[in-house]
Amino acid sequence: MIEAKGLCMRYGEFSALEDASFSARTGEVVGLLGPNGAGKTTTMRILTTYLVPTSGTAEVAGIDVVKDPVGARRRTGYLPEQLPLYTAMEVQECLRFVGRARGLSGAALTSRLSWVVEACGLAAYYHSPVMTLSKGFRQRTALAQALIHDPEVVILDEPTTGLDPHQIVGIRTLIRDLARTKTVILSTHILQEASALSDRLVLVSEGRIAGAGTSDEIIRQARLAARVTVAFDGAPADAAAKLASAADGGRVAAEGGKFTIDEKDPGLAARIGRLAQAERWALVELSRAAPTLEDAFLALTRKSGGTLAGAASQPLTASPKEAA
Repeated sequence: MIEAKGLCMRYGEFSALEDASFSARTGEVVGLLGPNGAGKTTTMRILTTYLVPTSGTAEVAGIDVVKDPVGARRRTGYLPEQLPLYTAMEVQECLRFVGRARGLSGAALTSRLSWVVEACGLAAYYHSPVMTLSKGFRQRTALAQALIHDPEVVILDEPTTGLDPHQIVGIRTLIRDLARTKTVILSTHILQEASALSDRLVLVSEGRIAGAGTSDEIIRQARLAARVTVAFDGAPADAAAKLASAADGGRVAAEGGKFTIDEKDPGLAARIGRLAQAERWALVELSRAAPTLEDAFLALTRKSGGTLAGAASQPLTASPKEAA
């Protein structure tokens, strides 16, 4: 379980994080999604006790990260963006070193070492120096060190960076398996990665929470209209004006003989059909596209002057079924 309340991180007059509140519980993956420099890494560094927040509180597995940072670290596995590896060591040496630093020894260390090597696909490189590994296998080794002590909470910063498509699928499967018994938070600026891996999302922009919830909930929070695309065979010059009237105030954009119209109500397509029939226009295309997560991401990050109403005050505690 992770719970953050009112986290702020300021450097003089610059605010890297401002009043960030969210939570994640055991059995789910929560994605921190946002543009580069939005505050995702700052958030994770606070949760992993690398940074002490200017104000606000955060608990990891029930432990206050400021009051008891050592206790929080014992329960946390962290994969930072800059991989924490000793490149002159062999893979097995590196993992043994981290395991011992985490308090493991004897049969417990041997058991966890076997598990992470198999789970992260490192058996073929067990005795290879880390410096000889490809970027993808260094990433796997870094993930293995984050899991060596069987943490309750796993925090991953860009976990699939440098992996090929097959490796990405494998790491996604591992993350989903981990989330059955652990709390997992991952950071990414890749929308497809976030939606593929996360039960719910926290959208961060300019240090503030700009949206929170499932992908569908974030799309609704953006309050975007669906778009209707229409094209006619030999559209007359006044088609745009007449479509604007039919759109009842929805924005109409013309490009290459096609018209894209913001749908203000679900009756727009029917009105366009009636208009084409009345004007005897040859209708060659009439389609409707609902807003996507990408549309919502772009809209909400453009609105980053403040927290979206209701978003930051609603902690991520509902299950995916409850949130649907």
